[in-house]
Amino acid sequence: MSGFLLGLLLIGLLIYIQRKQMQGSGGIFGFGKSKAKLLTQDHTRATFDDVAGVDEAKEELEEIVDFLRRPEVFSRLGGKIPKGALLVGPPGTGKTLLARAIAGEADVPFFKTSGSEFVEMLVGVGASRVRDMFVQAKKNAPCIVFIDEIDAVGRSRGIGIGGGNDEREQTLNQLLVEMDGFDANEGVVVLAATNRPDVLDKALLRPGRFDRQVVVAPPDLRGREKILQIHARKVRLGRDVDLSIIARGTPGFSGADLANLVNEAALMAARVRRNFVQLEDFEDAKDKILMGLERRSHVMTEEDRQRIAYHEAGHTVVGLNVPQHDPIHKATIIPRGQALGLVVSLPEKDQLTMTATQFRSKIAMAMGGRVAEELTFGDITSGAASDIQQVTKIARAMVTKYGMSERLGTIDYSTEQDTFLGAMNKETKASQETQMLIDEEIKRIVDEGLTEARKILVDKREELELLAQGLLEYETLTGEEINKVIAGENLTPVDRKKAKVVQHPRAADPVSIMPKVRRQDS
Repeated sequence: MSGFLLGLLLIGLLIYIQRKQMQGSGGIFGFGKSKAKLLTQDHTRATFDDVAGVDEAKEELEEIVDFLRRPEVFSRLGGKIPKGALLVGPPGTGKTLLARAIAGEADVPFFKTSGSEFVEMLVGVGASRVRDMFVQAKKNAPCIVFIDEIDAVGRSRGIGIGGGNDEREQTLNQLLVEMDGFDANEGVVVLAATNRPDVLDKALLRPGRFDRQVVVAPPDLRGREKILQIHARKVRLGRDVDLSIIARGTPGFSGADLANLVNEAALMAARVRRNFVQLEDFEDAKDKILMGLERRSHVMTEEDRQRIAYHEAGHTVVGLNVPQHDPIHKATIIPRGQALGLVVSLPEKDQLTMTATQFRSKIAMAMGGRVAEELTFGDITSGAASDIQQVTKIARAMVTKYGMSERLGTIDYSTEQDTFLGAMNKETKASQETQMLIDEEIKRIVDEGLTEARKILVDKREELELLAQGLLEYETLTGEEINKVIAGENLTPVDRKKAKVVQHPRAADPVSIMPKVRRQDS
């Protein structure tokens, strides 16, 4: 009798699990259904007014909007709209938002999915989901199908030991057929986004599939100001907030970074119960993003504080005296993130390229902390580990990639990935003798930077002492405060209050591609 009851219990459990599967995924026959989400005009939609900083990309994609609105204009003249457009750019530049804006401007259904949602363990499931997605798209034509992170399914076929993943390759093959098969997908435009266009299969990028590659680059100065205006619409700003000043002080920030900046500033104002977000809140939020959260509870001995102060003072003094170096934004000995202290420098304007002099100046500044410890305490610590790693990386790039070594000439000696053997294998372009020469050149460049830093700090020993004592007293100094401390002036409470908001010079010629913000960790 007990065995009979146990059997009934197991049967009931199986029926319950089957019903749950039927409700969640349509049962076994729903396993191959598309997971693409359909956003119609009833959903919250974006428009081109919600996108800024990518004017060239918007102009390139306006033709798709015109086709979806008035397809007869193109068909009457015999023209064909591109079947697909690939949005290429770094993370956070607004590729997904731009795709949603196209659907909002055209006022058509918008199917959103990602490359990872196609691939499953069972072979054939991804291909089935691709077929089902295009069937649904044709029923709702004209419409837009957006595939985010397409590199998850669109990587080159045949890569890796064993020929690659069969399920992923079948899914990619089905996608290729649907985008350029015998049946025309009239009114169905495929948009995709990726930050790794170099790994995509060539068949996916040929005309007839993704006809266009639209570059969505990080915003320039004017673009950053427009993006800040969009994200600040729902924020109550104080009268002292000038978004153009904030835009000048955030070179290298993407659209997502700027949205995070505005949100962090609003949260900081809310913590202190302000009714408006002030410029001071934006500066504090920027420091948190660039340098990390302050760790004031971290206990340090007085000896450690002195070493860190002289280390950061060494970075700063060298940075102020080498040619073509970015202005010092802030120096602090308060632990932030994983660093015990750091110096942050910001470029005066957006930069497209860097000169050999700028690279050498960065190396000398990075070595300034180690030299300052040696001159002051007669010994060195492990605090310069990240500095050594940074300068080695810069020097290696100068020698092997940028052709900035006279002995090696203008030849690319960098390593490249061997796509036939997988990501873990590298193909070296240099012989053993040449590699020895590369190592010698890297050491020479780093040693020259170390020598330059030592010469500057020996000549500016008094400035090093004044700045280190200033950091010990005030813990954090901005660019203007650093100049006053080095000049031997005392900082008044008014100076400290004004210095919390750093005024950045206006960029003369903003460009579309910016360098990363410079920082020296202790």
